[in-house]
Amino acid sequence: MTLVPHLGTRRRARALAGRRPRGFTLIELMVVLVIIGVLAALIVPNVLERADDARVTAARTDVNNLMQALKLYKLDNQRYPSAEQGLNALVAKPTAGTIPPNWKPYLDKLPNDPWGHAYQYANPGLKGEIDVYSFGADGVIGGEAKNADIGSWQ
Repeated sequence: MTLVPHLGTRRRARALAGRRPRGFTLIELMVVLVIIGVLAALIVPNVLERADDARVTAARTDVNNLMQALKLYKLDNQRYPSAEQGLNALVAKPTAGTIPPNWKPYLDKLPNDPWGHAYQYANPGLKGEIDVYSFGADGVIGGEAKNADIGSWQ
């Protein structure tokens, strides 16, 4: 018994042999890349702006927390730490200047501002009895927008 291939199978084989393999054309890929580029150009600035806003909010929260710890320090010791003692007086008992009589740890550790710089402390302050502040993103006094100083007077 001889097997005769089915006529439909031969036609299908010929039809498939003449077709190009399926895939994306260069134009289709370019269109997709352009769409992704346009979306990125619209979204990325908004996301970066939100990150800056979050850093400013975090700095304000840290400044408020430091001010609360300083107020507790004053309640216990009748004075704020001197400028020489600085914010370190909140985590370690001062050994210079007037030694506080009722010192205890007020913070576990001193935070850095969201940009990695140390918070500044002034006693006496320029804007209040004491000032606690961050120089902002640029790390220098003054500035605008994300570079603006963030302080206890705000």
